Amino acid sequence: MAMSVDLGRPLEEFVEKLVTSGRYRSRSEVLREGVRLVQEREAKLAHFRAMIEEGAEAAERGELLETDEVFDEFLTETPAE
Repeated sequence: MAMSVDLGRPLEEFVEKLVTSGRYRSRSEVLREGVRLVQEREAKLAHFRAMIEEGAEAAERGELLETDEVFDEFLTETPAE
């Protein structure tokens, strides 16, 4: 599906610079990458909102942890490598 977009002069110049520099092969490639990044951000945001909702529902049910328990668990977790 073809689309026509008006990015405005500053964004159009930026896209052109990316293509001219060889970083991207075409304007379409730049725009696809941008939309993919927005898509990823929106998915993360939806995930975080679901986690917040889950936590709020747990709190309403009285399923709360003491602050010390949370920090102890947080501090003893091994970071992922």
